[in-house]
Amino acid sequence: MYQTYSLGEKVRQFLTVVLPILVTQLALFSMTFFDTVMSGQASPVDLAGVAIGSSLWTPIQAGLTGILLAVTPMVAQMVGAMRKDQVPFTVMQAMYLSVVIAVGVVIVGALALGPVLNGMSLETEVRHIAFYYLVAISLGIIPLFLYTVIRCYIDALGMTRVTMVITLASLPINVALNYVLIFGYLGFPRLGGIGAGLASAITYWIITLISLYVVHRVEPFAEYGIFRKFFRVSLASWKELLRLGVPIGFAIFFEVSIFAAVTLLMSQFNTTTIAAHQAAMNFASFLYMVPMSISMALTIVVGFEVGAQRYRDARQYGYMGIGGALVMASLCAVGLFFFTEQVAGFYTNDPGVLDLAQHFLMYSILFMLSDAVAAPIQGILRGYKDVTVTFGVALVSYWVIGLPLGYVLANYTAMAAFGYWVGLIAGLAAGAIFLFVRLLSLQRRKIREMAS
Repeated sequence: MYQTYSLGEKVRQFLTVVLPILVTQLALFSMTFFDTVMSGQASPVDLAGVAIGSSLWTPIQAGLTGILLAVTPMVAQMVGAMRKDQVPFTVMQAMYLSVVIAVGVVIVGALALGPVLNGMSLETEVRHIAFYYLVAISLGIIPLFLYTVIRCYIDALGMTRVTMVITLASLPINVALNYVLIFGYLGFPRLGGIGAGLASAITYWIITLISLYVVHRVEPFAEYGIFRKFFRVSLASWKELLRLGVPIGFAIFFEVSIFAAVTLLMSQFNTTTIAAHQAAMNFASFLYMVPMSISMALTIVVGFEVGAQRYRDARQYGYMGIGGALVMASLCAVGLFFFTEQVAGFYTNDPGVLDLAQHFLMYSILFMLSDAVAAPIQGILRGYKDVTVTFGVALVSYWVIGLPLGYVLANYTAMAAFGYWVGLIAGLAAGAIFLFVRLLSLQRRKIREMAS
């Protein structure tokens, strides 16, 4: 990362940061995709078990790793303020905290997983697959959380290409392990969906070991000397990390869990409707990788400028990111409008599901436009370390506005299943408006403070 003096320099630096993040997110999305597809090739029971297990794990994982995302703005601001000597201490405290959180997740999971699955109306075989899929995943929770911290440190220095290479290298490893463990090749037992969980856990260990080597031996990371000095546990530092990270984690949890909740509520409709909803939601999630990647990049570049107290530069980056996200969303919306049938055809050849999925995909266009505003602003606010309002907005927009409105429209109007989508769109739009107002207020205040 370096100081920029013109709009052209800012565009080049931003693209250098954001493009590797986008590739990384698409690769991570592909891992989940291959887990699901390859488990489905094993048997419908394995597919159902993995689906149940991942639906329980994904919101929790997203929320808890979201807490550790506090490392990115903290390190970015330190580097921008030329306080590089503080980086090793902060990163190591975050690694200590990540291990504690991971151990806590394993302990709570060991106590709660059985009762939760037993409380669900699942077939015995599906429950078995879901249970041991999550047990297998738990073997990789500690390295996953450690990797999250290391990735945030690497990205905060603007070296997002490095995490891209590590993630891309892990993708074929994950697929190969899935192939061997799910189907039982090369002398390994046939584990089905459970093998997908074990493959993911092993992959987490591999990418963590690779990233540890990189930050210890490769420049410019090695010059920070993250592991050269032993640091005692600092509860004060943990408190600062949690003060910033908990609102980020909860905001992400509220966002991820709302879609899981809608999927569960959709179970009241017939199989055709559920399948069409899942297909459209999966494609919408795929497209969300673009604004989410822009959001993560904005946290880095805005945090760097805020740390250096260059608030006008931070504002320029912010509007550049929002504008770029809106342009990409508009292009995707136009493409989806004209090729809806072809997109739906990727997921099904059933005439009923195909027709209904096209209707859901039309609603997803409004999703994209709201996300193109809301997601980048969340990243900008994290760059300022302004996260409490984001947490409150996520709670209100998704759970106070979106879900109740969707429930009413789905159950008390002729909109039926589409009512949930309208509710989600309304919640996303409300959140985007609230966040934009907050951003304007914050930017003006920071610039006034500098002027005075």
